Amino acid sequence: MVAISVLLLLILVLSCSCISESIWGGYGLAMTSGACAQVSSRMPAGSVSYCGQSINIASLCRPHSVSITEFGAIGDGVTPNTHAFQNAIFYLRSFADKGGAQLYVPRGKWLTGSFNLTSHLTLYLDEGAVILASQDPTQWPVIGPLPSYGQGRELNGARHISLIHGENLTDVVITGKNGTIDGQGLLWWEWSRTQSLNYSRGHLVELINSKNVVVSNLTFLNSPFWTIHPVYCSNVVVRDVMVVTPANSPDTDGIVPDSCTHVCIEDCYISTGANAIAIKSGWDDYESVSFWKESADIVVRRVVGEAPSSAVIAFGTEMSGGISNIQVEELVVRNSKTGIRLTTAAGRGGYVTNVSLRGIVMHNVVTAFEFTALYSSSNAHLILLRALHDPPASYPVVEKILITNTVGENISHAGDFKGLSMAPFKDICLMNISLEVISGGFDWNCSGIQGFSTNVFPQPCSDLRSLADESVCRTAIIQPTTDTATTTTISSKSSSSSSSWQ
Repeated sequence: MVAISVLLLLILVLSCSCISESIWGGYGLAMTSGACAQVSSRMPAGSVSYCGQSINIASLCRPHSVSITEFGAIGDGVTPNTHAFQNAIFYLRSFADKGGAQLYVPRGKWLTGSFNLTSHLTLYLDEGAVILASQDPTQWPVIGPLPSYGQGRELNGARHISLIHGENLTDVVITGKNGTIDGQGLLWWEWSRTQSLNYSRGHLVELINSKNVVVSNLTFLNSPFWTIHPVYCSNVVVRDVMVVTPANSPDTDGIVPDSCTHVCIEDCYISTGANAIAIKSGWDDYESVSFWKESADIVVRRVVGEAPSSAVIAFGTEMSGGISNIQVEELVVRNSKTGIRLTTAAGRGGYVTNVSLRGIVMHNVVTAFEFTALYSSSNAHLILLRALHDPPASYPVVEKILITNTVGENISHAGDFKGLSMAPFKDICLMNISLEVISGGFDWNCSGIQGFSTNVFPQPCSDLRSLADESVCRTAIIQPTTDTATTTTISSKSSSSSSSWQ
């Protein structure tokens, strides 16, 4: 155990050092004149690499740039600048067919309500620039629910728009020189706790049905609800960002790819009041079943996460559209309730399949792994109705999940796996895992699961030793397809999707 502790400490130090250097010392996709030359000098000619893929540098360098001050904005932290942001972006739309444009935000505190982005746009926050979200709810207009949810996430009916919003966009970059976007969510959290909301809270950043999106080199603070929420998007990169909300802020998930394909999340630090990263695909018995858009081909790597009240990596709970082909590697989990969590229930349908989790380091975690198909939510009555009406289709499918090369210390509970007896979790593979469970803690709890394990300490329950050999671990796990011009074939209930990282 001493050797494991030394190895764990070494990996923690190295992981945090690499990510810190990447966030604060790495290249930052600065789009001012001369910045493209700086990026080009640090990267191979013609491209910037994300998750092993490339984005053309030319598409990140805008030939036109304006400052928010040219539209009357005042960066004193008090003067409202909503109209300035809206007018600036309206003006920059005219450059969409001329190579795109950049909206430059200089040092200062820029108070604003919600504003919509446009295609072929870079929103660039310089060092010391802070976009402050208005705490006036009228500055967050009300919009309709997402079709894969059927209602606001917290209340029936409509919902507040996000602070930074976009729909049906192409080629959008939100970046800077470690600037900050602060949601000032305190009032929203209090309204949520006291059930004083008139509509569901808005996210800090939400892009809908968009493609070729980059979010990088920024700090995101105090989101009213989820922080970065791409939904129905493809070719999304979130890199070198810090996401922080207080540990007691309600449901403030960090990065939430929702019914998205070909997503890269890397080199980030995330500490939130809910899940650090949550992969979702639509909610329960609403139109998500007929809408049926999955989340697929997602890579998460070199992330440090803290989730004192939730999980660092979460699958669901909203997963009725399906989740497949997910790769998580080089993950550091600290001071969290759960390391990796998967939550679903009878009545939700959908699937989670072809998931690879490797190279995980955990320290001070209550439950290292929690997979449950017995989750209860505010929609429990609708889930039950669906399960009674059409049981076979309503049972979630959870299969082909590999967890390997994982170490942890100060763990209270190694793992809790609770599948359905009528639809058990299948082909769950645990390999090369060593967890130091604290005195008085307990090891593994299993039901409704079939799997294989080897070289795992503490020794897992018999359900995780029910398969005769590890062949399923070698052949069942499919790595995400993030190649250029890759076509992915998915469930018969879903259409094919293609990727183009360019």
